[in-house]
Amino acid sequence: MNWILLVIAGLFEIAFAFCLGKTKDTIGAEMYWWYVGFLICATTSFLLLVYSIRSLPIGTAYAVWTGIGAVGTVLIGILIFKEPANFWRIFFISTLIISIVGLKAVAK
Repeated sequence: MNWILLVIAGLFEIAFAFCLGKTKDTIGAEMYWWYVGFLICATTSFLLLVYSIRSLPIGTAYAVWTGIGAVGTVLIGILIFKEPANFWRIFFISTLIISIVGLKAVAK
């Protein structure tokens, strides 16, 4: 169950990065709503991380949480914010995914 919560926490980390990215494209009241979304997602992400480390090793949980956030944020950047998707970005994101799966596989 705590692995599921950790994955959900990672998804909320992606969401708060997305909200932060949207703030640079908006002005006025809409920008503040993206900031509110950022605060809600960040708080939820951190609370789920805190809850999940009660039974998971902190080093593994934190690495998986940040890895999910990093991979997801890069993918959001490529797919939504039209950032470049060159060979090396894809290569290093792939190695990060392999590392996350490896950490999960060796966690006790």
